[in-house]
Amino acid sequence: MRHWPRAVLAAALASFLALASAADAAQPPPGASSCSGCHGTVPNGTPIPVLRGRPAHDIAGLMREFRSGARPATVMGSIAKGFNDRDIDAISQWVVGQGQ
Repeated sequence: MRHWPRAVLAAALASFLALASAADAAQPPPGASSCSGCHGTVPNGTPIPVLRGRPAHDIAGLMREFRSGARPATVMGSIAKGFNDRDIDAISQWVVGQGQ
């Protein structure tokens, strides 16, 4: 049996994890893919804001406000209630990564 140097094994593991991470980044977390249905990439004259250019912590904070009812909403309040903090953070990070 051949013994690989630790540096080679570490590099192989790092490459594998990078590929797995890239694949995960391409897949939206549950619930995230529906964001672009209402939140477009350019302003369109509706009161629905564009998310492009907003930091993830702003998006997450707004979602938490919608979820708690601190920020009044018609649709977003109901949507946000379906997510826990971990979901909200994952969705916010994914949305920012999509350039929305």
